[in-house]
Amino acid sequence: MITKLWSSASGMLAQSFRIDTIANNIANVNTTGYKKVDVQFQDLLYNSIKTTGNPVELGAENAMQVGQGVKPAGSKAYFLQGVPRETGRELDLAIQGDGFFRVFHPDGQHRYTRAGNFNLDADGHVVTDDGYRVDLLPQELLQIKFTSIIVDRDGMVRLFNETGELMEEGAVEIFKFQNVEGLEAKGRNLWLSTENSGQPIAGRPGDAGFGTISQKFLEQSNVNMTEEMTRLIMAQRSFEVSSRAVRTADEMWALANQIRK
Repeated sequence: MITKLWSSASGMLAQSFRIDTIANNIANVNTTGYKKVDVQFQDLLYNSIKTTGNPVELGAENAMQVGQGVKPAGSKAYFLQGVPRETGRELDLAIQGDGFFRVFHPDGQHRYTRAGNFNLDADGHVVTDDGYRVDLLPQELLQIKFTSIIVDRDGMVRLFNETGELMEEGAVEIFKFQNVEGLEAKGRNLWLSTENSGQPIAGRPGDAGFGTISQKFLEQSNVNMTEEMTRLIMAQRSFEVSSRAVRTADEMWALANQIRK
């Protein structure tokens, strides 16, 4: 009876975790650059009730085993391209293809983002919504006061003053990873490189293996609401069936206890 209870309870816990993940995906359906996450499961250890027979004997039988339930093996982000949405803002940039913008974080570590909804701070630096500086413009451009910016598909940057005069130009760098699924989500649309992701590889937009830049566009979340609602219903049904199995095991245990009375 204990095995039935633990196996059913593990199913409830696993589906509860999956529902939490789906709920987070749905909550971020309008988050710029968000990448949907799915949960991977694996079965637990098995108890052998009967071992296999000797193959040289006649009538040898297969082993009898019973599993101990399920557990979440991990969560996986899917870095599929989100649909670009036109905004008209000069500092809204979307990467079409592989690549990330690099962000300078106050803790001294670099973060990486697909959300290109940038702004200018009081010093003229390009920053995220949280005020983190973005490694977008070349260092020699950071001190230039400009009123208009043009970013080409290949990352070429041109700065203009209020009279429309070209002041300076440079190039944007973006970064990619050998194993993008190894990145660690840190919230605020930021990702952190890990040993699994490998070190960031710098490149120009349009280079081999790198995406291109679309100015005045933002990459939307890649969450598909129809798919998420279907997965939510499946997880809910699985949770209900697991809870029913707990109740059934409890009732069987109660019947077994009554036999002694």
